[in-house]
Amino acid sequence: MRKLLIIVLIGLSTLANAQLTSKQEVAPELVAKREVQKKEITNSYLALKNNLLISDSLSVVKNAINLQLLLKNFRFKKLDIEQMNVATMARKEIIDLAAEMAATKSINKQRKIFQTLSAKFWDVAPKFKAEDIALNLQVCPMTGAMWLSDSKEIKNPYYPKNMLTCGAVKASL
Repeated sequence: MRKLLIIVLIGLSTLANAQLTSKQEVAPELVAKREVQKKEITNSYLALKNNLLISDSLSVVKNAINLQLLLKNFRFKKLDIEQMNVATMARKEIIDLAAEMAATKSINKQRKIFQTLSAKFWDVAPKFKAEDIALNLQVCPMTGAMWLSDSKEIKNPYYPKNMLTCGAVKASL
């Protein structure tokens, strides 16, 4: 009987702690902090795209490092175990791709890596996107290369000199 009482008390204590944690997660200051994180991640990705538009490989290195750090500090919320595994794996792949971009100063290599990074980023963009930022999935029909933009205007980061306006909006968030 005494063991049963102890087990019940431990269970109630665990439940109370879980409810407290749940209430803390929806506190306005935590929600605001999370939105800031999401905005920083999205803006860091967009900065990479814009650096590629102007062929600034040194800024690509800087923003790729920043994207890595921001993603490492981001924690997913409200996902079941399967969704968490998928999102965590995608985040790791994006971090690794950003590290590859940071490791080279070749703008052509950075653009090639960015193609894969963009596809992975789109897959988890709903989890990273801040509420006040619209994202558009854009694709170059000549190459199939995709990227995300906060504008519907096409500015192709892969071929800015020859095909700057080559592309189309395929989806929006």
